[in-house]
Amino acid sequence: MPKNIVVTPPDVCTLCPRRCKADRAAGQCGFCGAGNTLKVARAALHFWEEPCISGTKGSGTVFFSGCTLKCCFCQNYPISAEGLGKEITVEHLAEIFLNLQAQGAHNINLVTPGQWRPWIIAALDLARAQGLHLPIVCNTGGYETVESVAAWRGSIDIWLADLKYVSAALSAELSAAPDYFAQARPAIEAMMAQAGHPVFDAEGILQKGVILRHLALPGHMDDSFAVLDQMAAWNEADPGCFLPSVMSQYTPFYKAAEHGIGRRITTYEYRRVVNYAMDKGLTMGYMQQKSSAKEEYTPSFDLTGV
Repeated sequence: MPKNIVVTPPDVCTLCPRRCKADRAAGQCGFCGAGNTLKVARAALHFWEEPCISGTKGSGTVFFSGCTLKCCFCQNYPISAEGLGKEITVEHLAEIFLNLQAQGAHNINLVTPGQWRPWIIAALDLARAQGLHLPIVCNTGGYETVESVAAWRGSIDIWLADLKYVSAALSAELSAAPDYFAQARPAIEAMMAQAGHPVFDAEGILQKGVILRHLALPGHMDDSFAVLDQMAAWNEADPGCFLPSVMSQYTPFYKAAEHGIGRRITTYEYRRVVNYAMDKGLTMGYMQQKSSAKEEYTPSFDLTGV
């Protein structure tokens, strides 16, 4: 495998909606925490995504360090907020992709990759030249720019994206992003236009398309209803243009209690959200069982596979 692939870090970083203009080439870290050297926290088969992603063999997940959001309830906070990760080369990342394929993964699942896009695209190109043929999943919080979605064209097959909020006040309080919905809505529309309608293989494993997730939060059903209204509007305009996934797995990690959401969602709350989704016609997708809100579903970040 070729050595010493050099990726020039941005000297005025605008990779995400923050457009913080950090001089990452000089070693300055952006708002996301990413600097000039690629960092990965975990690479392993993952069995707890939606069934069409994890299948029976698992999704080949690679968790990248840093995040453009600052969610107070993040279950991955050691890597998203605290910087856990190992510095690696583009060549090593390509080897990780190929190793996950050799383990039988259904796909390569890039978790919070946006801040490392130039490095990842270089690694994907290298791995494909070495025989990587799996679908590539971009697992994102939805806080993207339209330009970033366009830049991933040819590298991403499946968008596994959140639509977390509509309320600017709520997204400011819980994720330090008052412009979350204003950025996520056009970005998700660009994802759907780019990927097209979902396509499955003979085993029911997704090969291309968009899965749009929403995590129901305790005490915020009204905003969940607003999110589902937006999802329903997209589905009504182009039926089947994405797969909805309504999730109950919220667990009060990290600083959640400091922001008024220090409890799990109740069965009553979640049932109301699910019923609302079904009433809106969002039936061709996934609804989690309430039992999914368990800490055991969160992977340990011990640099496995890196």
